Amino acid sequence: MATHNIEAALAALDAHKQSLAGQSIADFFRDDPDRFARFHVELDDLLFDYSKHRITTTTLGLLLDLARAAGVEERRAALFAGEPVNSTEHRPALHMALRNLSGRPMFAEGHDVMPEVLAERDKMEAFAESIHNGDAKSASGERFTDIVNIGIGGSDLGPAMAARALAPFVPNRLRLHTVSNVDGADLGDTLKRVPLETTLFIVCSKTFTTIETMTNAATARKAIAATLGEAAVGDHFCAVSTQLDKIAAFGIRSDRVFGFWDWVGGRYSIWSSIGLLLAIGIGKEKFEEFLRGGQDIDSHFVEAPLERNIPVLMALLGVWYRDFWGCAAHAVIPYDERMARFPAYLQQLEMESNGKSVDLTGARARIETAPVIFGEPGTNGQHAFFQMLHQGTQIVPIDFLVAVLPLCADIEHHNLLFANCLAQSQALMQGRPLAEVKQKLAGQGLSTDAIEALAPHKVFDGNRPSSTFLYKQMAPRLLGQLIALYEHKVFVQGVIWNINSFDQWGVELGKELANKLTPVVTDASRSTEGFDASTAGLIAAARAYRGG
Repeated sequence: MATHNIEAALAALDAHKQSLAGQSIADFFRDDPDRFARFHVELDDLLFDYSKHRITTTTLGLLLDLARAAGVEERRAALFAGEPVNSTEHRPALHMALRNLSGRPMFAEGHDVMPEVLAERDKMEAFAESIHNGDAKSASGERFTDIVNIGIGGSDLGPAMAARALAPFVPNRLRLHTVSNVDGADLGDTLKRVPLETTLFIVCSKTFTTIETMTNAATARKAIAATLGEAAVGDHFCAVSTQLDKIAAFGIRSDRVFGFWDWVGGRYSIWSSIGLLLAIGIGKEKFEEFLRGGQDIDSHFVEAPLERNIPVLMALLGVWYRDFWGCAAHAVIPYDERMARFPAYLQQLEMESNGKSVDLTGARARIETAPVIFGEPGTNGQHAFFQMLHQGTQIVPIDFLVAVLPLCADIEHHNLLFANCLAQSQALMQGRPLAEVKQKLAGQGLSTDAIEALAPHKVFDGNRPSSTFLYKQMAPRLLGQLIALYEHKVFVQGVIWNINSFDQWGVELGKELANKLTPVVTDASRSTEGFDASTAGLIAAARAYRGG
């Protein structure tokens, strides 16, 4: 990557931004009746509309120049070739192999990983199908009715999000649950809801040492052993891990252990055996449709020219607002109640991947990196934080996601939902100027003084950007496409920011300190000497409360 080319591309974009002063997105639409046609891309049953952004064809050209200067095409080739793009851990990031249904080989540092991927996938899917169909039985000989996934981070967010999004594809005889928080309320409340006699627990921890996961797993094991007997543990637990000795010691049978590889990052692991909960719920056929959706986007990302490449365009728009307009947050609003966990899933994907302040050389990053990702389903969000999105002092770009057809929902409800989605993006873009506000208030019969007092509060500046992902209907393949789009978006942004999107050293320090603090918190006789005054003071206060 030539630094001078990057600097020139950044400088050109900065100068171009100044030239847009005084022009609004609404102006662009008035000046160009074909703007929607020019700024949208269709792929299968998915349409990506990016016309409501503060960009022109010149902006797009300069952003594409930046992508090429940063080496996006070369780094993309390295990613798919299985080169160690995770430079600090010296690993490839080859999660695309997990959804490869093409029959073509995929290599990790020269080794074709597909034979082992296919073998593990077949093993996992066969087990999932046996639970889904009721062939595998509980210790009592009954079919399983409840499946509880115990994990945290990527081992929870992916299964939790996908299982909820695709709930209509899960038969009524199966209920899917997820537990992640070490807070005992999470598991405790779940145990109250499930019949242990017909509940299967999935323990997801690559090392089988993740403290939150293993604490919850040990408590679940105690519940099974106490209720059904020690011998029932083997029938009611399975594991997604690579640590066979620890798994055997726990009491899980070897034929119920499913692995994945160190080139699979946690936040990219839903495509692996970590997707077992989803595979059990929707069955093998639908799970492979989900994988196929991811593969669709892999092909699109590799083959589509950059100017028609959806994840590249998503990434460039994000860079445009983060680094040139100072937008520190980005909202994701699915108009789909079952997609409620999608924003949280993307929080980890984007903020853990690109929340970095050090570049690939070890130097401080020259420009801003990941924004804060947040969101809730529409229309709930409209009655919570949309006030800030419309009239706040900060501009927050938004991704709206909406289906044309509802999935197991009333069409009248969905028409109202759909109209709200379009209305929000329109209102954010158009706004309502002072003159229009005064005219409306005058039409309501308000006095001149009342109009002057109230009008400023009802002004909407508009010019607030958004993308819309419009799709025919939620389905396993469509969900796979959406996830993979954001994965590749994150990768492209990491390339432009010259950071490693595949490590997560920022989570380590808190873990270390928690391990040191746990015995001090647990044992009141332990000294707090050596801790900072705040930490020591909080421990002392907690001991006093407990003593009281």
